[in-house]
Amino acid sequence: MRKQVRHILDTMAGMFPNAHCELHHSNPFELTIAVLLSAQCTDETVNKVTKDLFLKYRNPEDYLTVPLDELEQDIRRIGLYRNKAKFIQSLCRMILEEFDGVLPSSHEDLVKLPGVGRKTANVVVSNAFGVPAIAVDTHVERVAKRLGLAGQSDSVLKVEEKLMKQIPEEEWTVTHHRLIFFGRYHCKAQNPQCEVCPLVDICREGKLRMKKKNSAKNTIKR
Repeated sequence: MRKQVRHILDTMAGMFPNAHCELHHSNPFELTIAVLLSAQCTDETVNKVTKDLFLKYRNPEDYLTVPLDELEQDIRRIGLYRNKAKFIQSLCRMILEEFDGVLPSSHEDLVKLPGVGRKTANVVVSNAFGVPAIAVDTHVERVAKRLGLAGQSDSVLKVEEKLMKQIPEEEWTVTHHRLIFFGRYHCKAQNPQCEVCPLVDICREGKLRMKKKNSAKNTIKR
């Protein structure tokens, strides 16, 4: 199994050597806001919204100087924008009241913030503070299960735990990005590129897809 995991990691490294966080930000606080907004939304849409948002709001105080409905309008292109606007203002209030206006750097403190779950905290500590972590989003979960790095019925937390056990700690963050790129641009939820995938032989779903496709081709030829 170790050889297979190494093969997976090396293959993804070859495919996506420059995988990185695609959410635009210039500091840990902006990254936290961007990740919060990205729930059930594409990074592309978030980046379009934050381009103006981060010019208008530069710190926690700024987000609390406007009425909630104004912030809602600023992010209305984002899914669930009303709830996210509430989370942002509550998050900013807590940062000011409990953390002296500075975004906390520990995972333990980050998850205390409104709207910040385990995945968001993992993204922030790894990308903003250099702490090794694996954040499991829909892409990471899908790829991990398809390649047998996790079980089909595993929860998100279980997937994270299994990945952490199998992947060297010093590779957690970069592997997180490569898993996302692999899932976002290659092993998509719909129409994954199984025909040209170098890992199809160890992908249960991929082998089934190819078997069905080859069977259909043979039927047509007859």
